[in-house]
Formats: sequence, structure tokens, C-alpha cells
Amino acid sequence: MIHDVLPRPLFTDEHTLYRDMVRRFVEAEIVPHHAQWDDDGVVPRALWSKAGETGLLCPTVAEEWGGPGADFLYSAIVIEEMGRVWANGPGFIIHSEMAAPYIETHGTDTQKAAWLPKLVSGEAVVGVAMSEPAAGSDLRGMKTRARQTDDGWVLTGQKVFISNGQLADVFIVAAKTSEGTGVDSVSLFIVEADRPGFRRGKNLAKIGAKAQDTSELFFDGVEIPHGNLLGTAPGKGFSQLMHGLARERLTIAISCIAKAEGALDMTLAYVADRELFGKKLADFQNTQFKLAEVRAEITVGRAMVDQMLALHLQGRLDANAAAAAKLWTTEMLGRTVDTCLQLFGGWGYMWEYPIARAYADARVERIAGGGSEVMKSIIAKAMFREQGIKATF
Repeated sequence: MIHDVLPRPLFTDEHTLYRDMVRRFVEAEIVPHHAQWDDDGVVPRALWSKAGETGLLCPTVAEEWGGPGADFLYSAIVIEEMGRVWANGPGFIIHSEMAAPYIETHGTDTQKAAWLPKLVSGEAVVGVAMSEPAAGSDLRGMKTRARQTDDGWVLTGQKVFISNGQLADVFIVAAKTSEGTGVDSVSLFIVEADRPGFRRGKNLAKIGAKAQDTSELFFDGVEIPHGNLLGTAPGKGFSQLMHGLARERLTIAISCIAKAEGALDMTLAYVADRELFGKKLADFQNTQFKLAEVRAEITVGRAMVDQMLALHLQGRLDANAAAAAKLWTTEMLGRTVDTCLQLFGGWGYMWEYPIARAYADARVERIAGGGSEVMKSIIAKAMFREQGIKATF
């Protein structure tokens, strides 16, 4: 393994002990079964309870809400150890880093008490339902509506590409609560999956990340009480979403660096063993140079991501820096798996080889969490604004 190509002073001995525990869990409970889960299209529900018991879920949730109250570096360790072995099936990252924070940051005390302890323990699984057939990155175009009544709200609409879609017990759902496209037109709701009118669509067939259950969701007049509005007032959805974007994109960047390291590990093992024209593949200068390029990019990426981690711990990571990290690391991962697969030759195109699955899995990183084009737009807007340049976006 070539992990930690640079010293990582942010991490303490306590973090190292936690990493050892997480790595043992991943190696024992996930790695031996992941190929079967790829075939099944979903991981066993019992895995979530095991992860909760071991302490892998929601590491940063405060103690008063049933969590360990750890710093974000503990979250980063789970993300890295899952990424290192390309364990894309268990949707722990969606659950812990992208969904639970909405409740802890924006929920009422009643909402936090009702859900956070269950999310920490794995008793409940949560997903985030934002994307729609005609509204992915452009959430202003969403069609899902929430109509207020005397008893609460009625949700009608459809979501798509929802991770944890088959397993989740509850979803954070974005819906229009007023007409128009203003920043106050969207609200977030906590919606239980057992409510009448809620329906899961099929588990979507994807080219990669096959073990991750990804679904369509349908809301056919789903009635929820007033208390299921996330927070205390409608129209806060956009601000709630924007608040969490830096953390979500940092999470993706952390995962991509770890996945690149994992791809390099498996490729180094292969070239050290594979013989070609009477020599080991590792003896060829092209092999050495290509893998040196990969190693250099991982070193650069690790330095950037650790800087972003430091800023996040200080509460100083903004959406623009996170977008840059997300853009660079996801594009770098694409280059890495392409280079590594090439060195496997024809075997790299066979699904039985992990590098083939890594190649397919990596492609979504440039789409999920905001596509590369969206990241470029965010970066350009900030850059032009800083320089006082007026431009139409």
C-alpha cells in the first residue's frame, strides 16, 4: 500500500486507532461480500446495524443526540477506508455526511431527538431526495410540490437517482412550497418511507456502483404533519442546501483520493507479477513512468484535500474552494483509473478484475454532487467576482 504519501499532521494517535478499527471492519464485513452485492444490486440491511454498533455511522453527531461528537477527521477516515477498497455499495457516506447533517444542522430539537440516535445506531437509514427527471443540478426546475393544509403538508412529485433508495427508512425531500424560482420557493421535508402514497420505483441499473441501491421515488399525495418540515419555517430549502454543499463536495474529494490510491495499489501488485516478452511488466519504462505520473497526481491531490480538511475543521471552507477540490479530484480519478486499466491490458476489461469495476464506478464522480461543468461555473463566477469582472452566466 502507498497510502499517506505525505505526512498528515491533522491526524492524531486516536485517529490512527479509529482507522485501524474501521479498516478491520471493512476488510471483514465488506470486502469479501462486495462482488456478490454488485450482482444483487443492494447490500444487506443488517450491515447497517453492524456498522452502527462498530461506530462507523454519523461520527460527528453530537453526544446529546446519541452520537460520539467526534471531529470531521473521523468521518474522513471512514470515507477513506471505504474508498481505498472501492466499497461503493454501502451508502454510509450518503447517510452520515450528506443526509444526517441536514437534520442536525437545521432540524428542531424534536426532529433531532426522533431521528439522530437511530441514524447513529443504524436502526434507521436515511437518503436525500433532490434530483428529478428534469431537474438535477438545476433544482429551481423541480416539479415536486408540497401543498400546505390545516393538518400539515401534502407532497406530490417524483425523484430519481436517489442513493439508499431501496433501503432507506426516511428521506430528506426537497419540494416547491411556493410558485416561481426564488430562493424562498423550496423547502425540505422529513418523509418516512412507510407513509401512504409513498412508493419506491425500481432499483436502477447503472454502469457502475452496482451494489449501491439507487432508485426512483414517487410521492402520490403523501400526507405529512407540520412537524416534518425541516426546521421551523418554509422557504428555507435553498439556504439549507447551500449550507451543506461544501461538506458534501469535500466528502467526494476525500473519497476520490482514496479510490485513486486503491487503484494504484492494485495496479502495482499486478505489474509486479505480470510477465510480458520475458520481463515483468514493472520492468518496462512506460509502466514506471505512467505509474510515477499517477503517484505524483495523488500526492498533489492529497495535499490539496488535507488543506481543505484543515479549513473545514476551522469552519473556513467555502463553496468555491470545495468546488475546486471536487472538480480536480474527480477528473484526476478518471485519469488514474484509465491509466491503470491500460496497464492491465485485456484483463483490465474483464469484470472479474477489480480495476474494471473501479473504471466503471469512477465515472459517476464527475456527475454526482454537481457535474464538472457546474463546478467550473461556480469557480468562474467567484473568480470573476473577485476581480470585479462582469460576465453573463
